[in-house]
Amino acid sequence: MQTPLVSILTPFKNTEAYLSECLDSILNQTYKHWELLIVDDHSTDTGYQLVKQYAETDKRIKLLKNEGKGIISALQLAFKTSSGTLITRMDSDDIMLPYKLEILVNSLKKHGKQHVAIGLVEYFSKQGVGEGYKSYETWLNNLTKTGNNYDEIYKECVIPSPCWMVHRDDLMVCNAFNPNMYPEDYDLTFRFYKHQFKCIPCDTVIHKWRDYSTRTSRTHIHYAQNHFTALKVYHYLDIDYDKTKTPIIWGAGTKGKLMAKHFLERHIPFEWICDNPNKIGRDIYGKELLNFEALATIENAHSLITVANKEAQKQIRAYLTKLNLEPVKDYIFFC
Repeated sequence: MQTPLVSILTPFKNTEAYLSECLDSILNQTYKHWELLIVDDHSTDTGYQLVKQYAETDKRIKLLKNEGKGIISALQLAFKTSSGTLITRMDSDDIMLPYKLEILVNSLKKHGKQHVAIGLVEYFSKQGVGEGYKSYETWLNNLTKTGNNYDEIYKECVIPSPCWMVHRDDLMVCNAFNPNMYPEDYDLTFRFYKHQFKCIPCDTVIHKWRDYSTRTSRTHIHYAQNHFTALKVYHYLDIDYDKTKTPIIWGAGTKGKLMAKHFLERHIPFEWICDNPNKIGRDIYGKELLNFEALATIENAHSLITVANKEAQKQIRAYLTKLNLEPVKDYIFFC
């Protein structure tokens, strides 16, 4: 596998303003043996005509029209049409740094199958990057530097959607993009986790992630908090749920309530605790909220922490450590 073909999967919809920068960044890659499967997802701007001009001058660019509707359908079409040994994804409004593909390919050549090549990302925006996105960037990059991305997989998506590469066979084993589960990037990350593909550490920024007010992850219903929580619960029950243990939901905020609803709908027995004196003893959805100290009296407990406050999380982590409990095995932070 000296110079494997890399297939780049890229859906686009109404991103005409950013497409040239994106395509130019791909054309300027130091690694040249690639094909771009770029799929128009029913754009209403002139993006299709713009990409067509690029495709006419470089045969590596293959322009397609989405047969269905939505990002997942577009990705399915791109993957079905691709022929590369290695597969990666690119967002149509982002920018690859020139050595991105080269770094990802070399990582996979060194480590082989059942690995995910990843790299550091950097948000950018004409309006300036908000504190929340900078915080996410720092958190995500710190995980990527050590390759310990799965350690906090239930908090947020720990592999950025446009900054990974895997062997084609591994993506097929994961049954990627099937079924239609949004957010699709987070779902794929859980599939890598379930199949125990190791994340390859990287300490180099290789992708520039554009932020703007109308980007899909900000505006589309599929990326709303309820979808994130539903996806987390689905994969927790599939991967890490142990029927011999009792799930303990920590916190009765929005995420805690959403999780409780999903458990009740699936008839999963659980206990619910919090440290808010106004909620302790209250009945929510037919379930009484207990004081967090009740944890010490529950045998075979598995804590699912939905408390978002950072200081509170530190206190909770210290309390769990005092009880000699271990991450994932005994507790998981869900935010």
